[in-house]
Amino acid sequence: MRKAIIAGNWKMNKTPAEAVALVNELKPLVKDAICDVVVCVPAVNFYAVKEAIAGSNIKLGAENVHWAASGAYTGELSADMLVAAGVEYVIIGHSERRQYFGETDQTVNQRVLAAVKAGLKVILCVGEMKDVREAGATDGLVDYQTIMALNGLTAEEVSEVIIAYEPVWAIGTGLTATDEQANETIGVIRKAVARKYGQEVADKVRIQYGGSMNPKNVKGLMAQPEIDGGLIGGASLKAPDFSLVVNYDK
Repeated sequence: MRKAIIAGNWKMNKTPAEAVALVNELKPLVKDAICDVVVCVPAVNFYAVKEAIAGSNIKLGAENVHWAASGAYTGELSADMLVAAGVEYVIIGHSERRQYFGETDQTVNQRVLAAVKAGLKVILCVGEMKDVREAGATDGLVDYQTIMALNGLTAEEVSEVIIAYEPVWAIGTGLTATDEQANETIGVIRKAVARKYGQEVADKVRIQYGGSMNPKNVKGLMAQPEIDGGLIGGASLKAPDFSLVVNYDK
């Protein structure tokens, strides 16, 4: 059985003081969660959140990582820097990074390799734009994105990667893939992993849904056999809402 994982992606939100207040409100609400709980926060909040979650079941994540160990990359952070800051998880390839910051399948792969080498737990994002969905090309795209992103990893390393399927048309729009659509596409991603790395590895890989999962739709999505959790955007910025997603089994 794969253990579910619910991760909050705060994006460009919360000052350190606001971050601490949110985490302190969240801790008692999720302390009995049956899933892994992660908050992926802006780098300015790493230290404050690390201190605030100490001793709790909440883990610290980052929202991006560079592929180089060091160098002339103004504004970037290396995997070793994240580890030194107490980060355990890192989101790579989020659609907003692809859309606004020139992220490609090749740079996603470079970042994944660097993060895994440093011992970080990767949350790898894949997903289609609305026109791809309407053209019936979703399966081919997510298959390609998945295989490209994992290229160069061993089967053992792949088994530890978390994949987040995020239909781009459902992020921040209030639209959500139906439970069946999400389950079907996540099944395609799992088949891609099985084809390249074997069924045993595919059965271990945890695959989240990342398109506007919230307290109202979480139960239906999490009831699907292929879905192992959620990458939560807006709903992760309010402790009551995020806790309802985390405690989806209640």
